[in-house]
Parts: sequence; structure tokens; C-alpha cells
Amino acid sequence: MTSPYGLHRVLDPAGVLPQQAWRLSTEAGLWPDEVLIDVERLNLDAASYRQLREEHGAPDAVRRAVVEIVERRGKMHNPVTGSGGMLLGTVREVGPESPLGLTQGDRIATLVSLTLTPLRIDDGLANWSGESEQVPCRGTAILFGRSIAAVLPDDLPDELALSVFDVCGAPALTDRVVREAGSGSSVLVLGGGGKSGSLSLAAARRAGAERLVALVPTETEATAVRAAGLADEVVVADARNPVAVAAAVGVQVDVTVVCVDVPGCEHGAVLATADGGTIVFFSMATSFSAAALGAEGLAADVRMLIGNGFVPGHARFALELFRTTPGVRELFEHRERQTGSDRRSPSAGGGRVQEGSDQFNTATP
Repeated sequence: MTSPYGLHRVLDPAGVLPQQAWRLSTEAGLWPDEVLIDVERLNLDAASYRQLREEHGAPDAVRRAVVEIVERRGKMHNPVTGSGGMLLGTVREVGPESPLGLTQGDRIATLVSLTLTPLRIDDGLANWSGESEQVPCRGTAILFGRSIAAVLPDDLPDELALSVFDVCGAPALTDRVVREAGSGSSVLVLGGGGKSGSLSLAAARRAGAERLVALVPTETEATAVRAAGLADEVVVADARNPVAVAAAVGVQVDVTVVCVDVPGCEHGAVLATADGGTIVFFSMATSFSAAALGAEGLAADVRMLIGNGFVPGHARFALELFRTTPGVRELFEHRERQTGSDRRSPSAGGGRVQEGSDQFNTATP
């Protein structure tokens, strides 16, 4: 019997939801409420890609690791980070009972995680360099009755549209939280130069924030964020160093949005947020225990939210921000140029981890 949650695709262990499952079925036969997608590109989430690069090093080894995960699990679900990403593709077939409103031939981006999406890779990722989060791919994927997808816009290149959709939950929830905090509130974005970070800054400004602070890891990135004009203050600090974060930010803020993809940023966010304020964690590297126990140990009366990636209307909202806020597009394109330069550099992949998304630069000497 089919399930809108995809329970019928779970192979191991039985009785859990697809995201919790170790292995999913990728059988081609379509259930009545499912949609079959011809996959063109995967977008690995930043935390997962960083972990794969750090563990496997060489691009060929990273590519093999992704293929092995998908073959073993029937989905792209990094067993270390617990995260996956999203994909771009074309609708091949729509089940007669599908409620998603998609039609054959639609080019779409999925707005649900690859950790719960049945996925089969047919080309061994032969066209992927292993040096970018965006992965050219030939294969198939399946959406369930309760999945979410967005038709790709005509006015943006696929890579940019996919990048926006990848983080569209962040600005939508930021908008909601800042409006709850009230006009004139102060907002800090850790990782303000990344995809979700830049969109969150734009969302906070639109929602009425009076003081916007972007924290970034390097002066080079600070220069780019200042040029984009998205923040009132741009400060440089290691987000993993709570004392440095607090010193850089100065006066505590009402709302802190965490958009970096490395662990250990919880305590800095707590120290930077005023009592009665709110912290929104969008990073897949966030430790719930570190955040909760850290706030307790610091006697910090802060509300902590985990961004789950879905807010009604989030894709439309993110696209509107991207189209109407020039600085956001500048930062997206700047990062794409940086990533391309890193791929071409003979030293790329040595000590420096690529910054394709919301990654925190951990350059080594």
C-alpha cells in the first residue's frame, strides 16, 4: 500500500520514515502518488561536502564516496553528517494520484532533502570533477505525495536557481523571526557572506531590522560583503571561537542566524544574543546538546530554533529576494567565481576547503 510519506519505499529498517531509514527502494515501478524524475544535477549540502572532502581528500575519492553512499543506501544520505542536499531534473512520469501539480517535461528542483529521496545514479558521476557541491548526474529519483518541488524559473541559470532553492528555508524563517522580534530589532548572521547568510541578511532588512551585523571568517570575504551593501556592520572572527565572536559583535543582538557549516559555532551564537532573544540554527553541523547545554551553562535566556528548511512560500520568497536585492546576487556570483578559481588553482584541495556555499573558511598555512 502506498504512503504519502514514502513508507512503502523503506527497505531497512521496516516501519521508519524514509529519512530515518538506512536503505530505500529505487525500483522504477511508480506508485500512484509518486513522481519519477530524470536527474540532471545534485546539489550536496555544504556540511556533507566539507566532510567528504576532509575525509577523502582527492576529488576522485570524493566522487567514489558519493557513488558508494547512493548505491548502498538508495539515497544520498551522508552517514557522518546525516545530511544530503537536493537535486535538479526533469519530470519523466507523474502518477495519477500525485498531488504535487507537476506535469511531464517540467524542469524542477526538489525542495526536500536527498536523505529521504530514493535516488539511483546511472553514470557513476563520470562528469563530476569532485571539486564542487553541484554534481552533474545522470540517474533517476522519486518524489512522494508529501514531497515538495519547484519548477525552475526561466530568468536564471540552472546553477543559480538551484543554489537559491537549496537554502530558501533560511530567509523565509529569518523573515518570520525578525518580524516577531519587531521593527528596529538587531540581527547577527554568522556566515553572512554565504548563500543562506546573504539571503537571510536581505530578509532581515526587509522585515524591519535596524542593525544588521554580518560575521565572516576573512578580510577578503568581508570586503565582498561590504561591497554588496547587505549589512550595517561586517566583522571578522572565527565563528568557533565564542569569545572572539562576542568581542567582534559588541552589543548583543536580538536575533542571531547561524549559517556556517562547521561544528562548534553554538556558544558564540549564544554569547552574541541578548537575553530574551532568538537564535536560528540553519547549519547541519549544529549540535543540539552543545547549544542547549552551552546556553544553560552561560545562564543565557535565549530561544533556540532549528531551521527545518520548510516555510510555506519559501521558494517564491527566496527568488524574489534574489531578484530584487542586487547585493545578494553579487555574493552568489562572487562565490561561484571563487569556487571556479579554486578548482583551477594547483593548490586547491590541499589545505583549503572549497567555499561553494555557506562554508566557513578554515585555511591552513
